[in-house]
Amino acid sequence: MTTLTVAGVLLGGALAGCGGGTPPPPAPVPTPPTPPAATASPAPPKKPPTMAPGPAGRTPVFERRPATGTPAGGSPSDDKVVALSFDADMTADQGPRAKAGERFDNPELIALLRRLKVPSTVFMTGRWAEEYPAQAKDIGADDLFEVANHSYSHYAFTADCYGLPVVAKGTMARDVERAFAAFREAGVRNVVPYFRFPGGCYDDAALRALAPANVTAVQWDVVSGDAFATDAGAVARQVLDGVRPGSLVVLHCTRSAAPVTGEAVGRIVPELRKRGYRFVKVSELMEG
Repeated sequence: MTTLTVAGVLLGGALAGCGGGTPPPPAPVPTPPTPPAATASPAPPKKPPTMAPGPAGRTPVFERRPATGTPAGGSPSDDKVVALSFDADMTADQGPRAKAGERFDNPELIALLRRLKVPSTVFMTGRWAEEYPAQAKDIGADDLFEVANHSYSHYAFTADCYGLPVVAKGTMARDVERAFAAFREAGVRNVVPYFRFPGGCYDDAALRALAPANVTAVQWDVVSGDAFATDAGAVARQVLDGVRPGSLVVLHCTRSAAPVTGEAVGRIVPELRKRGYRFVKVSELMEG
């Protein structure tokens, strides 16, 4: 009996030495790393709103936001928006006057709009951008502003428009495209496909001739009267008396031709804010 027990122990040890025992546990399988989350691509820049062409493809005309009343669920202040627009005028033949020292720019006005944080639309001529390329680029690089087209030459698109020279019908679209080219040359960003007729003068023939430029013509419903004015208080009163919800105001960004605009704006902005108005660019006004 004892001999059999010893033999069994010896046999078990021999089997264990030949691998007959419990095998070791398998090595753990490594977990693959979690791939990084995909980075969302930035949203494309928002396209400025435009109006559909008019009858027979004529250039559409925008003057102000239509009165819509209080939006559903909103308050009366939701509709109290107003757009200030500034014409940076310079005609193609005014180069000698600029060289002689006449100032067609107004950097102090732009600085004031920045201090007051007033979003604005600057309607710039191509000739102005050529004369003041650094300022044009600076305005266009600031998201507070958008730059629109005021023609290249600031010549009239109809006859008898404040004594301005007249652009031939066959070259109207080309004049507008030349202004856009001047903006690109100056490095102007935030350019919108809007056009303002010099002097605000247009007729049906001009709307047809301008159709190939694919722009929306932008007029106004409030005339500031700042051109050649010397009384800032009178300019401010005229604007304040005329503004209604959705209004579009025309002013100027030309020191020699509108010397009191900055002072008038300094009165207009706080008063309209006190009345509950919010300032927007033309593109935002058009969205409504």
